[in-house]
Amino acid sequence: MKFSISCDQFVASLGVAARGVSTRSAIQTLSGILIRAEGGRVELRSTDMELGIRVSVAAQAERDGEAVVPGRLLLDVVRSLPKDELSLEYRSAQQDVEVVSGTAKFHLRTLPLEDFPKLPEAGGSTLRVPSRAFVETINRVARSASRDETRPHLTGVLVSASGQELRMVATDSYRLSVKETALEQSLDGELEANVPARTLQELGRIAGGDDAEGEIEVSALENQVVFTVGDTVLSSRLVEGRFPNYRQLLPETFEHELRLSTAELLEVVRRISLLAQKNAPLRMAFSDGTLEVSAQTPDVGEASESLPVPFKGEPLEIGFNPEFLRDGLESAESDELLLKLISPLRPGLVQSGDDGGFTYLVMPIRLNV
Repeated sequence: MKFSISCDQFVASLGVAARGVSTRSAIQTLSGILIRAEGGRVELRSTDMELGIRVSVAAQAERDGEAVVPGRLLLDVVRSLPKDELSLEYRSAQQDVEVVSGTAKFHLRTLPLEDFPKLPEAGGSTLRVPSRAFVETINRVARSASRDETRPHLTGVLVSASGQELRMVATDSYRLSVKETALEQSLDGELEANVPARTLQELGRIAGGDDAEGEIEVSALENQVVFTVGDTVLSSRLVEGRFPNYRQLLPETFEHELRLSTAELLEVVRRISLLAQKNAPLRMAFSDGTLEVSAQTPDVGEASESLPVPFKGEPLEIGFNPEFLRDGLESAESDELLLKLISPLRPGLVQSGDDGGFTYLVMPIRLNV
């Protein structure tokens, strides 16, 4: 294998492929990137057995072939090269690849090619979804997915698509995000899959750039899902286990429904949260026409700030995890939001005020008087 390519192009493609490289597997080859030159293109492959990435880029190939090279090291080497062009050659006798740019020359030992797993191919039922709508929906819900590997069924995002609607749902049992996005055109199929949140976040990074105006091709297999964005293919295992019936978690009625300025409330919450440390709650005390947001951390300090709100009735004080509340307010992404409350021990609800299809449920923290 031997080819020449622009350093900038190769760095960009390597940067994407390197995100799939394993950093903790006992299989040494999974720390590498498989480089395959064929027919005037170079394909880069990486996987950690959960997530797989394939990136294709045009190159001037002199000899076809393939080799597995330490991924992070190769990326660091190519980033450091002094010239605009590089050549890469696999030398089978030495079991290394030679990278040359200008007067700089590197020899990198290869990893066992036979240990590199085969990545799933797109197939079966295929769905084409607008990239921008898909990525925006990911960004609104993904941070609500659980990071607790002991509850794997909550580490994913439930992705549903049919007709002219795309819906994603994520929960870690302390908060719940639901985003329903209306599509301009009807989809040519249906999809329902519990996709790892990490997979969708990587997809968002890939599809949120130059291809944002294009489409994402989705292929749902028996226990895998394959996303194709331009010259990049991302594959992933689906999350095992049943996703909870999120509709049962949403209260049907609320005692208070307040329409508030998103930016104003978010600024106050961000400021006061600075003093909500060491698991201290953010307190929200509602009385006629006023909301006081406060926080107190022993041995650190306290803070409070008031703002006018259209609240009426008996005073109500409720506490929230400051990070979770802030996430919900940021994800509303509308000039105004609806804040719905029942009681200090029942969940609060944040909805985008522009009927944008975003709902965020957050559980309260019991307050010590």
